[in-house]
Amino acid sequence: MSANVLVLPGDGIGAEIMPHVVRVLEHVDTVIDFEYAEVGGIAIDRYGDPLPPDALEAAKKADAVLLGAVGGPKWDDLPMDQRPEKALLGLRSGLDVFANLRPAILFEPLAQASSLKPELVAGLDILIVRELTGGIYFGEPRGVEVGNGGRRGFNTLVYDEREIERIARVAFDLARKRRQQVTSVDKANILEVTQLWRDVVCEVASDYPDVELSHMYVDNAGMQLVREPKQFDVVVTGNMFGDILSDVAAMLTGSLGMLPSASLNAGDQGMYEPVHGTAPDIAGRNIANPLATVMSAAMMLRYSLDASAAADRVEAAVASVLDDGLRTADIFPEGGGEHLRCVGTDEMADAVIAALAGDAGGHPDQ
Repeated sequence: MSANVLVLPGDGIGAEIMPHVVRVLEHVDTVIDFEYAEVGGIAIDRYGDPLPPDALEAAKKADAVLLGAVGGPKWDDLPMDQRPEKALLGLRSGLDVFANLRPAILFEPLAQASSLKPELVAGLDILIVRELTGGIYFGEPRGVEVGNGGRRGFNTLVYDEREIERIARVAFDLARKRRQQVTSVDKANILEVTQLWRDVVCEVASDYPDVELSHMYVDNAGMQLVREPKQFDVVVTGNMFGDILSDVAAMLTGSLGMLPSASLNAGDQGMYEPVHGTAPDIAGRNIANPLATVMSAAMMLRYSLDASAAADRVEAAVASVLDDGLRTADIFPEGGGEHLRCVGTDEMADAVIAALAGDAGGHPDQ
């Protein structure tokens, strides 16, 4: 049987990269039927809606969703509830993909591309588990109101214990397959909702005596990520904190262009997307890094399509092209380097496909 994957190219470099990623997936053993829909800015332009109902229904029926990126300055002046980013929140809520997995893994050849000293990041392997469908991004009431004192903006940070428990169990289950360490990040010294977070995480931890649990305030976690990042194994945290910390962790790997993500629901269905945005300043110039989306596709193979061997092959192909010295501009070190070559989006994708074909004993055009 073939898998059904809904492809949402999106805007900017998302739409530019996605055809290459589909080509990569066509060179793995898993049979995939691709369907396409439009969300984000392009959907606003064509349909007046960042998340057309047909796109959401197609996402619900798919085995997995592969998303590029959405947004851009073209739509920044729209009302908040009409902006491209509303497609992301609608997809996450509609699919109930509550567990966002953001691995920050440093490929050995990229140690020089990190903003930190190589010895601090060599061998880096962190997994940030971000709660994705609750917290301040979804809490009500929210808005901007006008009163006698002028305008007043407000958002609501809210979590119930069920939401906290289920994301904590995801983190502990994953830690059991890694180095058996979970760091829960909160702001329990200030925010009552995150004191509840800490209490519930501690309750869940009692079911995992083999996993070491520690707690860290979010401001300290940000500092520790750039001070001693290899102390972390699995980090579990809420929606907003996870959004911020995972971008910090991305720079430890050299570039946002290297960071994939998976968003999973209680079943096998998931939405897969790179952490980077649409980068409209470089869109269409054949310089964007496709590897974060390629590795997001590998996560899709592993978590939603039951194709771990294919995922391993894709990840090995990425490692191979980096070992061969190929770099897109975002990971090309200042001043260059011996045996390194700066390549564009097209050539990097072609190299990954060639590595896949070589692994299978074939040719890139097969």
